[in-house]
Amino acid sequence: MTEGADSGPRLVWREAEVLAVVAETASARSITLRVPDWPGHAAGQHVDVRLTADDGYQAQRSYSIASPPEQADIVLTVERVEDGEVSSYLTEETRPGDRLELRGPIGGYFTWTGTLPGPLQLVGGGSGIVPLMAMLRHRANERTRPAARLLSSWRTRDAIIYRDELERLASDDPQLAVVHTLTRESPPGWSGPRGRIDADMLRAFAYAPEQQPRLYVCGPTPFVEAVADALVQLGHAPECIKTERFGPTGDR
Repeated sequence: MTEGADSGPRLVWREAEVLAVVAETASARSITLRVPDWPGHAAGQHVDVRLTADDGYQAQRSYSIASPPEQADIVLTVERVEDGEVSSYLTEETRPGDRLELRGPIGGYFTWTGTLPGPLQLVGGGSGIVPLMAMLRHRANERTRPAARLLSSWRTRDAIIYRDELERLASDDPQLAVVHTLTRESPPGWSGPRGRIDADMLRAFAYAPEQQPRLYVCGPTPFVEAVADALVQLGHAPECIKTERFGPTGDR
């Protein structure tokens, strides 16, 4: 249950062209970028995005890559944060043809490849699903796929990012299970669980310790800490739990 340091070659800023902007939810957008000389990435890595105003003021934030390594153009899914100067611009102002500065990929710890043995257990809170989606998309491209489960937490059904795509992936793959839990509503027809992810929910929907899953947890810091503690409480070894978190002031 550690978060490793970044490693790899020296990072340089690159100018990326926006190819497409897709609305995932009312507050989240997926932005497809063409990045010249992109060195490639692993599922789970992220990039820094830098914006520069006409007066020279700069702001930058980190965003997870949502696209799989097999895709030439990269996709960032950004959720608008209240008073977030970078996320507000990316979700409300960005259009195809715009240019953004980014550097990356960053992070060699919170990554997954299809060559790793054992079932894959993903646990996400809100937009923490983004790097987990890169892993599931990467897995979908693999010839042989380990069994996988995704347990994700959302405030409301309409807030679920990638809902339709996740349903398609799960319906086409008997070895993939996708479970969403809602914390703030119980809409008509909702058959999934309700409430925050805790030890009881993990016991019901996640792999047991004896199945030796590879565990990835991503979301806001309190969410990640609560889930990681619950996993340890259930008997998972702390060193088998990889976590990625973001704070309340970050856009990622």
